[in-house]
Amino acid sequence: MTDTVQATAPTVPVAPDRQVYVWELPVRLTHWVNFAAIGVLSVTGFYIGHPFLAGGGSLMSWMSAVHRLAGYALVASLLLRVYWAFAGNQWASWRALFPWLTPDGRVALWQTFLYYIFVRREPPREVGHNPLAGMAYSAVVALLAAEVASGFALYSMGRGGGWTIAFGWVFWIASPQIVRLAHHLIMWLLLGFAVHHVYSCALLDVEERNGLITSIFSGYKLVRRSAH
Repeated sequence: MTDTVQATAPTVPVAPDRQVYVWELPVRLTHWVNFAAIGVLSVTGFYIGHPFLAGGGSLMSWMSAVHRLAGYALVASLLLRVYWAFAGNQWASWRALFPWLTPDGRVALWQTFLYYIFVRREPPREVGHNPLAGMAYSAVVALLAAEVASGFALYSMGRGGGWTIAFGWVFWIASPQIVRLAHHLIMWLLLGFAVHHVYSCALLDVEERNGLITSIFSGYKLVRRSAH
């Protein structure tokens, strides 16, 4: 009799799934402060421009005060996020928001673009934001800064003093009517981004199964296992 030798395929080591602490507390805090501030500013700002509730001057004063306080909260949140872009971890870094400024970022940006136009089969594996998302968030920060500048410029009208010194320069660029229109249009752009942001995060969470939605609460994302 001859012995039968059964060949077995070599086993491929597979790394286990692991939790990675991606979004530090300041990142999560500023995310939710921005979310709340944009919501409050949109509702109160729309009322200030188009009063849709009966209440007279007292309600308008109250809406204006809430609008202003939410604006202060947004400014504080933006300043903290800018600081944390230099003090935080690699996923909070300014390099993630401006990927085209570094060689590695440009390579990843190109690979992500090829994936989105269906030339590349697999997306680049990113633990934090992918480069195109980082670019979108940097554009949102620019819109928020413009919204803050235009809003405080409008508030400075007729007040003089420090307000005019700090924000009067906005009216060197555009008339009050144009500034008011820009302030209103940016609000709608931010709300449109918010809708897309929620949709895309939910979609990626389902497709990549990396805990993207829960990560903005806990800070942890799931890095999927891969064969080596």
